Amino acid sequence: MTITTITAIATLEAQLLAQPKTWLVTGVAGFIGSNLLERLLKLNQKVTGLDNFATGFQRNLDEVQTQVTSEQWANFQFIKGDIRQLVDCQRACLGVDYVLHQAALGSVPRSINDPITTNATNIDGFLNMLVAARDAQASSFTYAASSSTYGDHPDLPKVEHKIGSPLSPYAVTKLVNELYADVFYRTYQFKATGLRYFNVFGKRQNPNGAYAAVIPKWVGAMINGEDIFINGDGETSRDFCYIKNALEANLLAATATEEARGQVYNVALGDRTTLNQLFAAIREALHDNGVDYANAPQYRDFRAGDVRHSQADVGKARSMLGYQAQYKIAGGIQEAIPWYVEAHRSGFLD
Repeated sequence: MTITTITAIATLEAQLLAQPKTWLVTGVAGFIGSNLLERLLKLNQKVTGLDNFATGFQRNLDEVQTQVTSEQWANFQFIKGDIRQLVDCQRACLGVDYVLHQAALGSVPRSINDPITTNATNIDGFLNMLVAARDAQASSFTYAASSSTYGDHPDLPKVEHKIGSPLSPYAVTKLVNELYADVFYRTYQFKATGLRYFNVFGKRQNPNGAYAAVIPKWVGAMINGEDIFINGDGETSRDFCYIKNALEANLLAATATEEARGQVYNVALGDRTTLNQLFAAIREALHDNGVDYANAPQYRDFRAGDVRHSQADVGKARSMLGYQAQYKIAGGIQEAIPWYVEAHRSGFLD
């Protein structure tokens, strides 16, 4: 029987408030990691965070501190460390109930430019975390998988058991993560649950740098009055998923039944938005927040390693975890844009 997300999340949060647990969030200073930290601390959970600041920022941790009470913040222990070092992973896993492994080097273009560092972080680091969590006897291990694993498989929507050949070094690393997770269950009876994220967006997602994701990059450029460049004809589509959907998926997966653990789930909206539609939606949301952008988008060549269309089937996550994307893309953009406008005005992202 399928459980509704509202019931599943409400029940889970009540249980966590009544019986707080200890969580490890790797990549805690990053976009998804810092949002997980904020959500958990507001539930009065104890959280250990691990980060080496390769792509995360101290400013994200500082902002989380402003969003929680001093008592809640006291429940947070930060470890500056690197998942490529087994000793750091072992230290972070001590006494932890649930592991939320978010640390990775994202970005298809980054992996094409530097496959060695991407491999070392995403595969060696992942294996270190699996070993450390297994040896610490963590109750569950939930990791950030990726929709890039679907590669060149043509079917839409994407279902978990049908994947194609990877199209980038980054996609290879994420596929290897899933293979290691499967082998660790078969060999050691240690279950790791993968969440295949589809284009997650929201507050604290970095708009700067060569490898910025499309939504924060475009928002930052529009606020600054700069040109927007679209790869291809603008009809490339993605399944954009608001951060709050991803947070709920993590909490549900970490505390799922034994039957539901050790599997891979799509985490997405279950819909498609073209880049042209995305451009219009961001421009409208910025207008509603006092920022008018008049420039037309500039079109250029398709980007190497990109798939043309992406859309998830979230039926498995809905039925087995109680997940349902409550935040649609329009609502997510409307909620995220005020944060970006204020962040730019205040210099938070400088």
